Amino acid sequence: MSRTTKVLAIVMAGGEGSRLHPLTAERCKPAVPFNGKHRIVDFVLSNMVNSEIYSIYLLVQYKSQSLIEHVRQTWTMARFLPQHFVTVVPPQMRNGPEWFQGTADSVYQNIHLIENFQPDVVAVFGADHIYRMDVRQMVDFHVDSKAHVSVATLPVPLAQSSQFGIVETDAKHRITQFVEKPPTAQPMPGSTTHTLASMGNYLFNADVLLDALYQAHATGHSDFGRDILPTMLKSHRLMAYDFHTNAIPGIAPYEEPGYWRDVGTIDAYFEAHFDTLGATPRFRMTNRQWPIYASPDQAESAQIENGMLHRSVVGSGSIVDGASLDHAMLRRSVLVERGAQLEHCIVMERSRVGAGAQVRRAIIDQDNDIPPHERIGFDLSADRQRFHVTPSGIVVVPRNFFPVRTGVGASRIGAGRQRQAEPAGFSALAMDGELWAAA
Repeated sequence: MSRTTKVLAIVMAGGEGSRLHPLTAERCKPAVPFNGKHRIVDFVLSNMVNSEIYSIYLLVQYKSQSLIEHVRQTWTMARFLPQHFVTVVPPQMRNGPEWFQGTADSVYQNIHLIENFQPDVVAVFGADHIYRMDVRQMVDFHVDSKAHVSVATLPVPLAQSSQFGIVETDAKHRITQFVEKPPTAQPMPGSTTHTLASMGNYLFNADVLLDALYQAHATGHSDFGRDILPTMLKSHRLMAYDFHTNAIPGIAPYEEPGYWRDVGTIDAYFEAHFDTLGATPRFRMTNRQWPIYASPDQAESAQIENGMLHRSVVGSGSIVDGASLDHAMLRRSVLVERGAQLEHCIVMERSRVGAGAQVRRAIIDQDNDIPPHERIGFDLSADRQRFHVTPSGIVVVPRNFFPVRTGVGASRIGAGRQRQAEPAGFSALAMDGELWAAA
């Protein structure tokens, strides 16, 4: 049924991502790299394309240049299919010199895009979560339940209720209450430990959305979760879509059912990476029936001279030369020199880890040159004098903190430093000392 429903997707990618600082010092949250070759925004865009929703506007705002470049290189659609597009939309300021004031205001400022496209349903989705979802199944639910608005929901621990919009429903999944980020919440029916939360993904009947946006603008309201959805409960049919009923082809039996992570903090971002590692990961990046797309690249394959590798990803163009990697995530064109030790680390593009350096529980942002015999993650008091350290002890080394060295070994990685795109092909995945291929 849903294949005949004309859907326009509006992806909100304007988040500043202050809780991910310093990774967001020079890029917006959706542009932050994830895993060996992706960015966070790739998950929502892949879900849309895999769901055969090809008309997508990406609303951007803060520090958006790297995101714009990534979309330009990765998400180009055939020009002879006019309704197949991923278009980046910065603030147009059509109604005055104001940036987006909230989620609803960002859509209101681009309301002409909806009016011109004339869809049946508008999918308003966030751009900063790690998950797989067949959006067409949610569209089917929306149409079949005769909803005006559908909200994707999933259970979250009660202690996290202040981070989400919290939903209460009746026995037929109709939403009876919607409260944005309450300090406390009641348990959901059948549970004493969890409450029902909005994922920030909404489906609107187009005419309902247009009316709601005009009314919200007239009354000074600017946010879906705080303003529009609670107000609409009095006059419209709002339905809660259970994300855990969403069936994705190609999911392995060992994967976590209904995997979804809000990677809005350094700790959550760090832990989500390691959910993708190993022979039986919680979230398997390689699913040929529901791929997560990445930008193309002509980089050479990863090269392992020798060393000890355990449950690690080695991105294209990277070189591991006599080093020890344990739960390490190397992105593109990283050089790890002889005797270096990486343990539970993420090392981003065009970085080098010098001979004998030791790095533990750390995120090394791109274009860093860790000096030989440097130690990071072993003395957190000393690390706090130089770097950002989370309360749980994850060290974040900002982009280009260690300037690029010249001399021995520089030529081996120098060519890789010129590449800007990420590979669409294969990274290397090491598990228990053996090297495997991972798409």
